[in-house]
Amino acid sequence: MNEMQLYTLWTQKALEDTDLQAELSSIKDDSEAIKDRFYRDLEFGTGGLRGVIGAGTYRLNIYTIRKATQGLSDYVNGSYKNGSVAIAYDSRIKSDIFAKAAAEVLAANGIKVYIYSELMPTPMLSFAVRALKCSAGIVVTASHNPAKYNGYKVYGQDGCQITLDVAEQVIKKISSVDMFDGPKFISFDEGLKKGSIEYIKHDVIEEYYKNVLSQGIHTDLVAQSGLKVVYTPLNGTGNKPVRAILNRIGIENITVVPEQENPDGNFTTCPYPNPEITEALQLGLKLSKEVKPDLLLATDPDADRVGIAVPSGDDYVLFSGNEVGAMLLEYICQERIKLGTMPEKPVAIKTIVTTKIADAIAKNYNVELIDVLTGFKFIGEQIGFLESKGEENSYIFGFEESYGYLAGTYVRDKDAVVASMLICEMAAYYRTCGISLIQAREKMYQKYGVYKHYLKSFTCEGITGMERMQEIMASLRSDTPDSIGGLKVLEFSDYITSITQDIQTCQKKTIDLPKSDVLAFGLEDNASVIIRPSGTEPKIKVYYTTTGKTSDDANAAYEKIDAEFRTILGF
Repeated sequence: MNEMQLYTLWTQKALEDTDLQAELSSIKDDSEAIKDRFYRDLEFGTGGLRGVIGAGTYRLNIYTIRKATQGLSDYVNGSYKNGSVAIAYDSRIKSDIFAKAAAEVLAANGIKVYIYSELMPTPMLSFAVRALKCSAGIVVTASHNPAKYNGYKVYGQDGCQITLDVAEQVIKKISSVDMFDGPKFISFDEGLKKGSIEYIKHDVIEEYYKNVLSQGIHTDLVAQSGLKVVYTPLNGTGNKPVRAILNRIGIENITVVPEQENPDGNFTTCPYPNPEITEALQLGLKLSKEVKPDLLLATDPDADRVGIAVPSGDDYVLFSGNEVGAMLLEYICQERIKLGTMPEKPVAIKTIVTTKIADAIAKNYNVELIDVLTGFKFIGEQIGFLESKGEENSYIFGFEESYGYLAGTYVRDKDAVVASMLICEMAAYYRTCGISLIQAREKMYQKYGVYKHYLKSFTCEGITGMERMQEIMASLRSDTPDSIGGLKVLEFSDYITSITQDIQTCQKKTIDLPKSDVLAFGLEDNASVIIRPSGTEPKIKVYYTTTGKTSDDANAAYEKIDAEFRTILGF
């Protein structure tokens, strides 16, 4: 069917959601708007679905949710006996509706459903999958994307986002499902009455809290430190669990940003609810200047990422994800060694775009550092490999530059709840030692050198945007620059071909990681540029690393590299 035929079909069939019918009616004379909604199906990627909420095959709605869930049901029933699936959802528009729609399809296919009775963070879904021994899990969230987006992430029985091979199997199942006539479903209330749908009990939540608390190192020092915290859940799921954990370790002085305390999928006070973006923290920073806390915490809507700001004179300074992750790694290593709780062969894990200072820290403490592809599921996958060898206790910490951190193996995804706890504990510990987090960061840089990291994202929406990203990556592969920003390219890595080449010697090495559309340029002076299309957003992302004796040196190097590379990309 072409776009107009699909549009007509949807006006006749998509009758259960009045919002969709209103949207379809409003675009009846707009061929471009119709094309944008129907020119392709919303792609089920390696993690699931993510897209704009609305009418059409290229939008997220109850019909695209049902189609995906029928495919997932077919996979579960073909792979497991007596399969079961856990479901969680965040505060986004229609998240609860989409979660119930998924539950209705699963139940109709004979699959037991466990669903949280209220919104919950993504890591609590990962935990529920493992705790309830489910075959799979679903969390309805678009993480930190703007309000018009929602998503549908699928987890495997290990509590980790599904692997590439499983995703391919699920995609095949989905592709054979007719949008309107294919999915089976019953009403949610009928599923509850029959027992095929069941609310997750509080003891699962409590067990999650116990596992989070067990990751503490100096939690006994927190209460006496007098730590003062301002916190914003950015209108998402973090409010209850983060505050519960901080209270349990003895932090009583917590001020929540009032405008961002309650769930609100419209995100009216922060259009981009992403703690990586300074604008999202403006209300938190404003309140901090009034309350004067020791620490500002901000979690994203599904509470798997956390950002921080700390006082510096009369102002507050934001720390990057790389800085927080490196500081937590340093803190965990030094304090666990002091306490004698460090495993015999400790392992830490990071992604390839995450700070290289982690390499220096790991080397200093004799920690094996494993590099994986971008995406926390690859960190979770490595924890699974350790578990299969009976070595899961050797894992001490994993992180990625995009504000994702995990201590412990009780979940297999980044967890802003445990990260918030450890960040506060670290701040309290250093406070009892007479130093601030800023001073602790400077001590780290004095010890290992100054590493600076920068992320630039370029939006490429729609049909033309997708084509442009493909053209950029193809051009860089065929015409690799000799230098960037005055620094020679010493090494070129292509994660599609799995080859790293030394530019000077022409020697090639195999990259022992799954194939991925990522290019990396290793430059002089330990600088690097890494570029990849986002797997979850219509963006192409560029990661810069520069080093120097001082921050000014590293910043100056970045300015030159960024200016030239933007010119190469055409932005």
